[in-house]
Amino acid sequence: MAADAVGAILLTGITLYAVLGGADFGGGLWDLLAGTTAQGRAPRALIDESITPVWEANHVWLVFDLVIFWTAFPVAFAAVMNTLALPLWLAAGGIVLRGAGFAFRKEVSRLTWQRAAGAVFAFSSLLTPFFMGTVIGAIATGAVPADASHASLAAWTSPTALLAGFLFVAACGYLAAVYLVGEAAHRGQRRMQAYFTHRAQAAAIAAGALSLAVLFELRNSNPALYDRLTGRALPLVVIAGVCGLAVVALLTAGRLTGVRAIAALGVAALVWGWGVAQYPVLLPGTDVTLTNAGAPPATYTAIIVVFIAAVILVGPPFGLLFALQSRRLLGGGEHGAPPAAATAGHPGQSSPQEHPGTATRAAVLFVVALTAAARRRRRR
Repeated sequence: MAADAVGAILLTGITLYAVLGGADFGGGLWDLLAGTTAQGRAPRALIDESITPVWEANHVWLVFDLVIFWTAFPVAFAAVMNTLALPLWLAAGGIVLRGAGFAFRKEVSRLTWQRAAGAVFAFSSLLTPFFMGTVIGAIATGAVPADASHASLAAWTSPTALLAGFLFVAACGYLAAVYLVGEAAHRGQRRMQAYFTHRAQAAAIAAGALSLAVLFELRNSNPALYDRLTGRALPLVVIAGVCGLAVVALLTAGRLTGVRAIAALGVAALVWGWGVAQYPVLLPGTDVTLTNAGAPPATYTAIIVVFIAAVILVGPPFGLLFALQSRRLLGGGEHGAPPAAATAGHPGQSSPQEHPGTATRAAVLFVVALTAAARRRRRR
């Protein structure tokens, strides 16, 4: 029972990273496709102003997931890290390059360097979700053996894994476009609202088609998982599809009330559909399950306590962060830019926007410290 609860906690963290961090990666996709410097100035400005206050905070959920995974299920964690080392390192490299490109393109003054930094930000925003998708696809197809001791190229380059990578990119673009439609409407930018509406509709169609392609490809690569997806997990799969259709219909009708929540619900249903279909197995094709993946019951109990503490102590600051962002109070100015006085500041004093990750780092350190305490308790 405790292992099941920890599995649900891990899946919750994955869901939060998908619907929050995924939208940030999708913003990089639309940044890349915005066109020339002159054509893309308006959409890139909206993307930049929307992402800046929260882009680093959303990576807390990735750190949270990794810490829970290696603490609660070390056998499965070691197998995944050994077999899929290359796509995982490429995804991590994309996160680093994306952050560097996003930060430096605001600091450099020459147009050539701004374009170079912007290109790094945009392309790495595609690399990370793609390789993360190949990792999930490799796990779903049963290509990760329990006793893995070396990396495998074939594990993450199968048709299912590659399709899952493209699905992740499309889903991120879909979420980002839907969120940006709401952001543009909130700012009264009708042209940008129409601009991202068309892209959200196109991304929804692409994500839906790729979801069906992955589903039918699983029929060949992992029939058991396919049967569960079309069996006990079918209600969640249907919810994901209905949410996608509802978003397209609402955007076509120009009704934006609740559209972002529906889009997030659709992606969350897709994630939980995968989890329900795979339960209780962690590595399909092996006998590694939630209960025999390496951690003793005391560790599961400690992780549950850590999660409750994280919800109490980290949840409210995150809620405040997004509430302030939705009210456009973090940029300072009326149009999202910090006012001149705030920009000037005092000598040696940084503006809040220059260091958006202070609260994030504190949250990460909190999660890591509590998990380390749980590991020490297990050793005793």
